[in-house]
Amino acid sequence: MRVLRDPDGALEDTVPADRQITFDDLLTQRAGLTQAGFYSGPIDAAHREALGPDLDSPLSPDAWIAGLAGLPLIGQPGRSSPMAGPPTCWACCWPGWRARPWRRCCATGCSSPGHDRHRLFRAVGEAPSPGGVLRFRHDRTAEEAAHRARRRGLAERPDDMEFASGGAGLWSTVDDYLAFARMFVDSSVKLLSPETLALMTTNRLTDPQRLGAKMFGMPTFGTGSGFGLGVATALDPATASVMRGKGGVGTVGWPGAYGGWWQADPTNGSVAILLMHNMLELEQLTAGYGLGGYGAILEFHALATG
Repeated sequence: MRVLRDPDGALEDTVPADRQITFDDLLTQRAGLTQAGFYSGPIDAAHREALGPDLDSPLSPDAWIAGLAGLPLIGQPGRSSPMAGPPTCWACCWPGWRARPWRRCCATGCSSPGHDRHRLFRAVGEAPSPGGVLRFRHDRTAEEAAHRARRRGLAERPDDMEFASGGAGLWSTVDDYLAFARMFVDSSVKLLSPETLALMTTNRLTDPQRLGAKMFGMPTFGTGSGFGLGVATALDPATASVMRGKGGVGTVGWPGAYGGWWQADPTNGSVAILLMHNMLELEQLTAGYGLGGYGAILEFHALATG
């Protein structure tokens, strides 16, 4: 396993990894993995060529993992600042752990009429559907809008596509999202043990990792937010990031790059959720399209918590 000396440097300019990647590295997103669009060097094109699109890749989970294994890391395992990539790695590794594809494990009435709910989602009362909604249920989805007249916003995802990203593309409803978020504030929801919940909501990053983390050139956490297992956590109510969840100490949340946002504040038992469609390419954002969506999150937070 090799690590780039410089994340934007030549693919051949690497050093050996200090150690193997652990589950803790993956769950805290410190495995040294990344995805296309986060760096401008050769690793960006290499990711696109080896792994395909982030959401609708034509690869099978096994082929995706094989492609990932052929790429160098952008940082040493455990010492890297949090970066995108591990959630999709979780989803693609899932069939090997459970002998059942991630998409089938999550499939419920929202996507496939003939499958029972997986026990995890049945327990919390959710009905998520990774990747897409079958055409016979399209009346349940929000209408698409494009920034150009007479142009569809997104191409249809094939119903038989096997790949499902673990980090984006999950179709859901406000009620389903609320069932998930309540796990963090409602003690009557017994899906997780107190020990597991504490692991998820406790900051696992060092100060250099928190302060050095960036996404699209912007600080990811700043001084007031940290990261547990899959969720950001508020460390300082005064300086916590609204985008990562701003409330009392221990408030958790995470923003979606395409418009989804939520937070759960255990200090007052509140949950705030905002779902909107804001599916954009980086080139569109740099041209000014879609920035109002992020402003709407800030305004919504002020209204919800004011």
